[in-house]
Amino acid sequence: MEKTKVAIVFGGRSSEHDVSCVSAKTVAGALDKEKYEVTFIGITKEGHWLLVDPSEDITKKDWESGSVRAVISPDSSHKLIVIDGESFEERPLDVAIPVLHGLYGEDGTIQGLFEMADIPYVGCGHLASAVTMDKFFTKIIVDDIGVSQADYVGVRSYELEDMDAVVSKVEAKREYPMFIKPSCAGSSVGISKAHNREELIAGLKLAAENDSKILVEETIVGREIECAVYGSGNDVIASGVGEILAAAEFYDFDAKYNNSDSKTIIDPELPEGKADEIREAAIAIFKACDGFGMSRVDFFLEEGTDRVVFNEINAIPGHTSISMYPMLMEKAGYKLGDYLDGLIQMAYHRH
Repeated sequence: MEKTKVAIVFGGRSSEHDVSCVSAKTVAGALDKEKYEVTFIGITKEGHWLLVDPSEDITKKDWESGSVRAVISPDSSHKLIVIDGESFEERPLDVAIPVLHGLYGEDGTIQGLFEMADIPYVGCGHLASAVTMDKFFTKIIVDDIGVSQADYVGVRSYELEDMDAVVSKVEAKREYPMFIKPSCAGSSVGISKAHNREELIAGLKLAAENDSKILVEETIVGREIECAVYGSGNDVIASGVGEILAAAEFYDFDAKYNNSDSKTIIDPELPEGKADEIREAAIAIFKACDGFGMSRVDFFLEEGTDRVVFNEINAIPGHTSISMYPMLMEKAGYKLGDYLDGLIQMAYHRH
């Protein structure tokens, strides 16, 4: 039987480039080699698309100095174009798996390219990817379906030219401490917590380095709970829940990936009925955002009230050794290789 030709696209221009490399290695290792022929397409931080040797350890990033280009043309008559010096060849491609986190990968851009190129691809479509990547617009959608979430003030980066006016606007609506978040950054990059005006100004400047839209949110004190969602249409399931025990004041990039004291717990003990409430809210948010295939939905369980508060949704959840999505799915009875098979079949069905 002829193998399915799969392109795993990884790396990317976002701040989560290194995390993507680790996730891609995990995904590739779980694909059945009897069923799939894998081509690695690595995107450097500068945006160069390279053909990567599948035997190479992509987490070491030696591939970034490669010279053989591998690009996907938006012309539907082409699939994969490999360029080596002055020569090039076209290679057939059956399906693409974007294992990209953050900008230019999780935000609908590459999903739009796959659609123009007429290539089936795994995961959320261009619209769902765009709105779930953008926390500002996700909040508008979640407001519409009535799920509780942190109150926020929206700020545009150009407003920071008059910092006094921005600070006055924020302080009139929010109390310290407050969180400052770039609207479209992932893995908690660019997020800070402000306890006073000085920290607010520093946080706004930091967030503006990562995005032109900024959210200033109320602080929700509580447990950090995550849920995996899988499927499409009316056939969508939610896993059990997991809890993050952050080693820092909040679960920022460093606490997530560089601090071994951060812990994850699968199926933590929660007040009666709260796990089901979280699972139901996760599916409702996934569907409202036009989700497809997979997403991880994050919540807080508020201290003192046990109120379930939506935090964010991730269209391409991480697949590192500490990532919650694959752990939750395995606990729910879906091993990584099996649910990757399912995601590929969903990609064909949508196509």
